[in-house]
Parts: sequence; C-alpha cells; structure tokens
Amino acid sequence: MRRVEAEHLWPGAVAVALSRFERAFGEPGRYLSGPYESPGIEIEDGRDDLDEVLRYLPGGARVDLGRLVARIDEEFERRTLPDPGRASEWTAGRWWWRIRER
Repeated sequence: MRRVEAEHLWPGAVAVALSRFERAFGEPGRYLSGPYESPGIEIEDGRDDLDEVLRYLPGGARVDLGRLVARIDEEFERRTLPDPGRASEWTAGRWWWRIRER
C-alpha cells in the first residue's frame, strides 16, 4: 500500500479540529458569534483539516469521520449565513469559508 502524507496535519489534528467545533457549538444562543480562536485560527481552519483528513483515510474510517463531519456541517450551516461577498478561487468548493456569523 502506498503511503500518502497530508500536507499540514500532525498527530492530534483531528482532535484539535473537533474541539474547535465543540467549543463553538457549546456557546449559548442560536447563532455563532465568532471568533473562537486567535485571529487567523478560525473554526474554518478546523474544517479544512477535517476535509484533508477525509481525503487520506481508508474506507471505513473515512465513512465514520464523514458521518461526524456531515453532522458538524449541518450545525455549522444552521448557525451561519451565506456571505456572497467572499467567493473566490481559494474558497471554491470550501463553503465553510463563505459564511459569516448571524
């Protein structure tokens, strides 16, 4: 089996990414009020990491994490609004960077 390395992931990256969402979703109220991390380290960065991990995981693990990410995405979208002014080549296919807090 050929080993493929993720570009910028480290041991524990999935746990860190999931903890960002856990912290954000644990805030009271219907809407995200952001930011949750230091400037430049947003929960969107955590979603990027999860997306990258999903590309490299083997089948069963990918399905399991994919289910969790689908639930995260549903809640993330529910608590945010689309931001039509932020579309760019960089955000293409990464909807989580094209949203804003309500």
